[in-house]
Amino acid sequence: MRVLGLMSGTSADGVDAVLADFQGRPESPRWRLLSEASCAYPRELRAQLLAVAQGEPTEAGVLLALAEAITELQAQTAKACDPKQSAELVGCHGQTIWHRPPSQGAEGVPRRGSSWQMLQGPLLAAMLQRPVVHDFRAADLALGGQGAPLVPMADAALMGRIEGWRALLNLGGIANITLIPPSRGPEREQPVLGWDCGPANSLIDLAISQFSGGRDQFDRGGAWAAKGCAEDGMIERWLQETYFQATPPKSTGRELFGREDLTRRLLDLNHCSEEDQIATLTAFTAAVVAQDLHNLRTQGRSLPVEMVVAGGGSKNPALMHQLRIRCRGLRVRLSDELNLPSQSREALVFAMLAWWNACRHPGNAPAVTGADRACVLGLRADPP
Repeated sequence: MRVLGLMSGTSADGVDAVLADFQGRPESPRWRLLSEASCAYPRELRAQLLAVAQGEPTEAGVLLALAEAITELQAQTAKACDPKQSAELVGCHGQTIWHRPPSQGAEGVPRRGSSWQMLQGPLLAAMLQRPVVHDFRAADLALGGQGAPLVPMADAALMGRIEGWRALLNLGGIANITLIPPSRGPEREQPVLGWDCGPANSLIDLAISQFSGGRDQFDRGGAWAAKGCAEDGMIERWLQETYFQATPPKSTGRELFGREDLTRRLLDLNHCSEEDQIATLTAFTAAVVAQDLHNLRTQGRSLPVEMVVAGGGSKNPALMHQLRIRCRGLRVRLSDELNLPSQSREALVFAMLAWWNACRHPGNAPAVTGADRACVLGLRADPP
């Protein structure tokens, strides 16, 4: 089946699309990447999205217009990726605006999780004249799960297994990691694992925009970080914060690691140059991942033998350098080396999740999200 996948991540820099063909068994498919495309959010639209995603009060009419604009850009990107409209199905994650994992409320009463991915699914189906699978997190949340990350099971199916544990790290706005069990040995029956580690590009991008007066939206080529020196003492202090000490399942987003969080961290670094502050935020991302991997050993789990890195952060040489330094003993490589393009990997994941929806194959991993059971993900909107 030919499926189009659409993804816009926490960085909210635009929409990535892939057209892929899936055949065979859902758990170990044969797949081919046929084409890919990306469309950036217009600057004003991105600014509005980031403001809403960080809790700025917004009128209902503005939110409605935002949902329409997001849907229109998704359709534009889909048509650029698949101009001949050969896809039989579309999988679209939408734009995450707010994510609230399950928690203990007042007096210890459990509070269910909820998550908002802005999209008008039926409108997108009408614009593309194709069925659209969307709202992928809802079913997992309804079963008591975190609703995220949802990529681990698809990662395992796309990447396959090696003789040891394999990690796949995605560096979008948030860093999330998947651990794939080995192909042989006593641990081959272990479940796929995964969680959100913490901020990846979210804090770095916001800081770059602030320091450059809005001229730059990210640290191109890691140039700012390369000119600075990280404050390791501050990083060690930050690593003691509640989220980084929590054990999986755990998930997060801009509601925790957004503008307010950046302001607090920059106050901690107000004695440093701007370049040192960017270098510290960059090293912090790598340190969060390294600490999570180190904690595997203290939990009696095996460490991965290699870590495959994808997402926009994989294009940042300074961040990749920090990962290699802080994750010593681990082979760190780019997903592009395995014919899995780093920029479009998540769009490919949501193409697969849409295919799994059509196959009625479960897409979540209870060991990852904490859901009561595995379930089929996504809601299907057929064109009118």
